[in-house]
Amino acid sequence: MPRRHLTAAAALTVATVILGAGTASADDPTPNGKTTGAPPGGTTSSPPPQVDANSPGLKLADGATLAPAKVLDIKSVVEDLSGDERRSDTNEDVTFALQAEVLFPKDSAKLNPGARSRIQTIADEINTQKSSAVRVFGFTDDLGTYAHGLTLSKKRAEAVHDELTAALGAEGANITFQVRGYSEDYPIADNTSEQGRKKNRRVEVSFPKDG
Repeated sequence: MPRRHLTAAAALTVATVILGAGTASADDPTPNGKTTGAPPGGTTSSPPPQVDANSPGLKLADGATLAPAKVLDIKSVVEDLSGDERRSDTNEDVTFALQAEVLFPKDSAKLNPGARSRIQTIADEINTQKSSAVRVFGFTDDLGTYAHGLTLSKKRAEAVHDELTAALGAEGANITFQVRGYSEDYPIADNTSEQGRKKNRRVEVSFPKDG
């Protein structure tokens, strides 16, 4: 059979006929010439699916009851770029964690000159929250003996407590304090690296949002 050559006009006519028959092109994904999906710049509007209220999958088992409503405790954590200070907020509590290096010289419980301003910030927040109970807990890494860490963490917690009491002024007289040292207990990072041990050497001050 001889091969026929279509002119450009004839080829265009054939293509038009084919597309008009309902075959979608790459530029027009709409089948059979019907408009579907969202309009340009708009969103798709479709009716909600039908739900059978009597469906067995929507019913509780015999004798079962719904659990009481519960408000989940949302926690936010803010840490400065150096990692020296971290603040954690929940619905009920505020916790400040200060790394030991910014508060004390190495293996010491004597506060650095720069520690006072950091502790003053915590005191201001305690007064803002009108908290009546404050916990001051000290922690160390796992280097050295547990007993040495217990003594050091307790002395550091006491040093922060004393400075915090002075910063609170008269308001501090109405606050109940818990001051404890926990040595290497309750680590927040891996003690196998110096970076992790640095995070574990800390003093935490926490208090409820009584106000």
